[in-house]
Amino acid sequence: QVQLVESGGGLVEPGGSLRLSCAFSTNMFDFNEIGWYRQAPGKQRELVATINVGGITNYADSVKGRFFIHRDNDQNSLALQMNMLKPEDTATYYCNARLLRYDTWGPGTQVTVAS
Repeated sequence: QVQLVESGGGLVEPGGSLRLSCAFSTNMFDFNEIGWYRQAPGKQRELVATINVGGITNYADSVKGRFFIHRDNDQNSLALQMNMLKPEDTATYYCNARLLRYDTWGPGTQVTVAS
């Protein structure tokens, strides 16, 4: 079973940038779709960005033009470049790997956007 480990979270000021990374213990191309989700306190987990095995990406409207998802093939990892961060981006960010109907989640990494 795949293990996912996120890294790169932290505290950043509004307008700043962060780069999250998710390390896969198995080949990330084995999955139909991989991506990033987030959950803020008191809210449901929501999609941030995904990329499927064919390279097609999907973004939440709230992050389009600011966040960019890409695969680092050499490192077998999934990255999320987050630019122009806003306080409403504050959440725990989770890496996800989906094979058919089965989801695997990482433990999450905290992103806090505040002055």
